[in-house]
Amino acid sequence: MQIEIISGSPREQSVTRRVALHLKKRLEAETPHSVGLIDLKDYELPMVQTVFNSVDNTPEPFRPLSRRIFAAEAFILVTPEYNGSYSPAMKNLLDHYPKQLHKPFGLVTASPGPLGGLRASQQLLLLVAGLFGIASPTLLIVPNVEKKFDAEGNLADESFQKNVHMFLTEYLWLADQLAGPKTQAD
Repeated sequence: MQIEIISGSPREQSVTRRVALHLKKRLEAETPHSVGLIDLKDYELPMVQTVFNSVDNTPEPFRPLSRRIFAAEAFILVTPEYNGSYSPAMKNLLDHYPKQLHKPFGLVTASPGPLGGLRASQQLLLLVAGLFGIASPTLLIVPNVEKKFDAEGNLADESFQKNVHMFLTEYLWLADQLAGPKTQAD
């Protein structure tokens, strides 16, 4: 399965990216899935004017991104909290693409504060429903993110290991269920 993790902060020194890096490392080490990381700091998408409904109908500078979005079978959205919601850059990216019908979404919010982006997580649930995706009911809420993960995405607070494990276990279960049974051709 092709999983794309979308790191939703366009900031160069994003602490939220630490969580995305950690999840990518874990999934690559512990599963057979192909895992990519789409970091929104690497893309300067214009405000949405038209939906990129295929790779061929995507402006040339964004075709590599479109190839990844269209090839993804599952997503993990990682976002900081911006004024009680997810990042505007995340919304802008997702609005450039068609609905993600029946695709699984893992939802992760992170904040330097004690609530870890809890309000943003509730907004993400609404967003995924609007995309016709299916959100894993186990969210990963990361308070005090700069104390939980170092700049390279390593877990700095071992007591948070259980939270990450539960999130990944439940997300992968959902993704596997939605992928359906494997056949000989798979």
